[in-house]
Amino acid sequence: MLRAGLIQQVAAGVYAYLPLAWRSLQKIEQIVREEMDAAAGQELRMPALQPMELWEQTERAAAFGDNMFSLEDRRGRPLALAPTHEEVVTNIVKGNVQSYRDLPVILYQMQTKFRDEPRPRAGLVRVREFTMKDAYSFDADDAGLDDSYQAMAQAYRNVFSRCSIPVVMAEADSGAIGGKDSHEFLLPTPTGEDTVITCPSCGYAANAEKAEGVYASLFTPDPLPLEEVSTPGIKTIAGLAEYLGVPEAQTLKAVFYAADGEVVFATIRGDLDVNEVKLKNALHCNELRLADDEEVAAAGLVAGSASAIGIGNMRRIADPSISNGGNFVVGANKADTHYRNANYPRDFEADVITDIALVQPGHRCAGCGATLESTRGVEVGHIFKLGTFFSEALGAYYLDAEGTQQPITMGCYGIGVSRILAAAIEQNHDERGIVFPPPIAPYQVYLVGLNMSDESVAKAAGELYDSLWAAGIETLFDDREDAAAGVKFNDADLMGLPVRLVVSPRNLRQSAVEVRRRTAEEAQMVPLDDVVAAVGELLGTP
Repeated sequence: MLRAGLIQQVAAGVYAYLPLAWRSLQKIEQIVREEMDAAAGQELRMPALQPMELWEQTERAAAFGDNMFSLEDRRGRPLALAPTHEEVVTNIVKGNVQSYRDLPVILYQMQTKFRDEPRPRAGLVRVREFTMKDAYSFDADDAGLDDSYQAMAQAYRNVFSRCSIPVVMAEADSGAIGGKDSHEFLLPTPTGEDTVITCPSCGYAANAEKAEGVYASLFTPDPLPLEEVSTPGIKTIAGLAEYLGVPEAQTLKAVFYAADGEVVFATIRGDLDVNEVKLKNALHCNELRLADDEEVAAAGLVAGSASAIGIGNMRRIADPSISNGGNFVVGANKADTHYRNANYPRDFEADVITDIALVQPGHRCAGCGATLESTRGVEVGHIFKLGTFFSEALGAYYLDAEGTQQPITMGCYGIGVSRILAAAIEQNHDERGIVFPPPIAPYQVYLVGLNMSDESVAKAAGELYDSLWAAGIETLFDDREDAAAGVKFNDADLMGLPVRLVVSPRNLRQSAVEVRRRTAEEAQMVPLDDVVAAVGELLGTP
């Protein structure tokens, strides 16, 4: 996109959309707008600047944390640059919906969003300022929300199909947006930043942050007496298993986290990894990270030789896998020493036991038992069932048919408009450059004039340019006089417009124009008088 002149970086995670990209974005927005309108959405425009007090009412300022851009006006009143608009739109509906007769309502907008990403990367995929379509549904009950949710899901499928983006709809974690259920729409690509767990048998799909699966079940032996063993220099599960000649699944892994500043002790079977999103949800904390060395030492823990045995001065959370098997090898809470034959609950306790395991390819599907697979993907859309959290927090109620006040049931639905552009290019390119899908190409035709100092070429190319526009075919005219043919052809391939036309002295001697689809290996010669019709046919066929 940089080489083709679509975007230019202004700062880390901040890009200017140059004319070609802006034309594409406008087309993507129009596709999204048409599908939202077809699903009974009504467009509005909300401010990017929001009073922080709204975020404090829902307690989401803490949930977004440092990802939120905040500022103060000249009178010292705290404001936020909107990362999303649930609070504002709920307040708007609160002031305009009184009765069940006013429902359902779906409102949407195209808006710039701001998120202070710690590590902006991957061009337009992970940025600090981006264009989003966000929609919000308001219904009288859960049944109405289900209808709105399915309507939005279908609208999203239509949008991505029209933009030539094949997507996987996967169960997802709701994150700071909150809510009961959510699904992501992901473009499968090896360069994606998300991992999607899929079942080839039943079609189950979920982001790895949310996925559930069944890992290998172990035989549970009769408990043996706890036995201390020396393990000099052993710090890892792999090293421990090799040293003692046991499988990794015969060990228990201890991992230390800081949850809102509090050190937490997590235990899981040694052949599994902790899913930090599941852990964060289980702990109900706003910030979760691995504890640093100083925090570990201050808590009296021995990295590499720790276990929950004898630990009682901190929160202990464990995965159910600690009961799948037995006579585990665990840390003895002193350097270079471990225990054999540790068993739960005989030898240690946990304050909470819940699923905190990261599902991996090779695990079994919880629904049908087939072997799970994984793929990488880029998130291009996300839909959520919010329920009544926002309406209750902000006082958005309606009167039902019996005259009783009820909280409005909400859903929210986001599409990354600028991400669609990046994802479409990720999906549609070759070694020469972009291969734009016609519906979102900035122009449909790249018209090349060769030897523009030749009056016949300049005249023919100019007239063809006018005829194409008159026929409604958007055309970019490369009329540079000082650029060689090879340079123009390379630029045409790099920009990736669907059709390339070449007007040259040689072609005009045949009263023809060279016509080539961007995806075709060979060009064809088309009589000059038939070019407009031929291009129309090419653009109308896949």
